[in-house]
Amino acid sequence: MARAACTSVVTALTSKSLLFRTHHQFLFSGTNSKFVGVLTLEKKRCFSSKVSMSLKAGIVGLPNVGKSTLFNAVVENGKAQAANFPFCTIEPNVGIVAVPDSRLQVLSKLSSSQKIVPASIEFVDIAGLVKGASQGEGLGNKFLSHIREVDSILQVVRCFEDDDIIHVNNKVDPKSDIDVINLELIFCDLDQIGKRIERLKKGKAKDSQSKNKEEAEKSALARIEEALLEGKPARSVALNDLETEVVKHLCLLTMKPMIYVANVAETDLAEPEKNTFVQEVKGLSSDLQSGHVVVSAQVESELTELPLEERIEYLNSLGVSESGLGNLIRATYSLLGLQTYFTSGEKETRAWTIHAGMTAPQAAGVIHSDFEKGFIRAETVAYDDFVSAGSLAAAREKGLLRSEGKEYIVKEGDVMLFRFNV
Repeated sequence: MARAACTSVVTALTSKSLLFRTHHQFLFSGTNSKFVGVLTLEKKRCFSSKVSMSLKAGIVGLPNVGKSTLFNAVVENGKAQAANFPFCTIEPNVGIVAVPDSRLQVLSKLSSSQKIVPASIEFVDIAGLVKGASQGEGLGNKFLSHIREVDSILQVVRCFEDDDIIHVNNKVDPKSDIDVINLELIFCDLDQIGKRIERLKKGKAKDSQSKNKEEAEKSALARIEEALLEGKPARSVALNDLETEVVKHLCLLTMKPMIYVANVAETDLAEPEKNTFVQEVKGLSSDLQSGHVVVSAQVESELTELPLEERIEYLNSLGVSESGLGNLIRATYSLLGLQTYFTSGEKETRAWTIHAGMTAPQAAGVIHSDFEKGFIRAETVAYDDFVSAGSLAAAREKGLLRSEGKEYIVKEGDVMLFRFNV
């Protein structure tokens, strides 16, 4: 079917009500199964908007802190070159990782789904930084453009002693390492803010609305600049909604949510509180309004070499129950205020990532913008209720399946079916 033909068919059905069951299956009221198949095959041509929320986390750190080792371990088929010398990761390496969620298997079994589609997170291994990088040292500021593209920053901090792995500063000092990277990010933001302030001085707003935005941006940038000069990140500055919106285009590095990843030896993984380096990172992360998580890149690397059934046994032998990947993703979701809802049917069971506080139409829009625009209602059941009922039909019979409107705030683990017009 040609694009024009497909478009005309969809246009002709704008008054029809649709029930979305899974990402690839549409059930139309008053249409036949043949058209369902056609739309499934042709939707990529007709629907150009994104179908899911893209989450990207950049992994940064000084050379030889375990950054690329961690990346290689958590990203399936990761291709980053991990080596014991600085600047081995010259170009960013990108890997997409499935978000572990045991609920998917449960829902898939109850719905007899043909396949499971987990949520995903994209990790970007960004070249190692050194003191003076913003001024051209090491790899220079080439890394900065890569960091601007991510939603959050995972800063790997070395919290282990090993004479065989040379530290770039010849000693393990978490505070010093954190200060080096944070200062480089601050210097970059100061440079960008300075240039922006100069442009604002030359510009003249043409109307009152533009003038208000311009004044809001000037005020916000002045306060952010002051904080940066005091060594504080941009995210520490309280901004109102308008100020937040007008400075967003700058993609300030210190405005991005930061998680400090304390990389420990496997012997410290079970009781990280006994590691003084970890305690130092924990305190600093609190002061810097950031998150923190403890992992062992070496353990993660060793896990990749074991069969799946042996990995849990190995983790248990170390005194832990979860891999570092799970800890990283959970910390990232928590820091960014994210949560998951599900769609589940015979075709597939899928996890969708949304911001906490999103309404049902907004959640539907993560699947496709048309779902949000034409939203009618969402048939919703809590995950636990779905499981206890045993099926969607049983949940409906027991009164557990609710019909929610446009004001409904989606909850963690909701299983949803969307009715909408296109």
